[in-house]
Amino acid sequence: MNDTMVTLVGNVATSVEYRDTATGGVARFRFAVTARRWDRERGTWTDGHTSFYTVFAWRALGANLAASVSVGEPLVVHGRLRVREEDVPDEGRPPEARRRTFVDIDAVAVGHDLTRGTAAFRRVVKGEPRTTERQGNGGEGVVERDPWEVAEVPKVLEPAA
Repeated sequence: MNDTMVTLVGNVATSVEYRDTATGGVARFRFAVTARRWDRERGTWTDGHTSFYTVFAWRALGANLAASVSVGEPLVVHGRLRVREEDVPDEGRPPEARRRTFVDIDAVAVGHDLTRGTAAFRRVVKGEPRTTERQGNGGEGVVERDPWEVAEVPKVLEPAA
């Protein structure tokens, strides 16, 4: 199959929505990518147009995204580009103005942009519940699992004096 693969660098524009499905979970969020260029006359960087994409992440990637990413954080997203057009019902507009174009990314890999900050990686142990999985408690409702229970937080060693 000839998929168009893209790598985008930008910021998380909306909170990550996570839903369980029959084939595994899916996460969705909006991603803002702003073009930047060097303005020689002013000697500074200037922002160009901002493009928005809807990013979808499936199964483990989606669950890990929901547990790791917040609005405003800088990310690098790599995945399949999907462009689709849909008619949006709006009786006050002519038919050609009702057509909307949507650009989606089916993410293959996502990570924090380390040129703009630091991150701490915590491996998810296979066989243990994911951080976003709901755990039943004998039919008495649903309990959210604490993400700190899944991965052990490494101890920070103080430098020797």
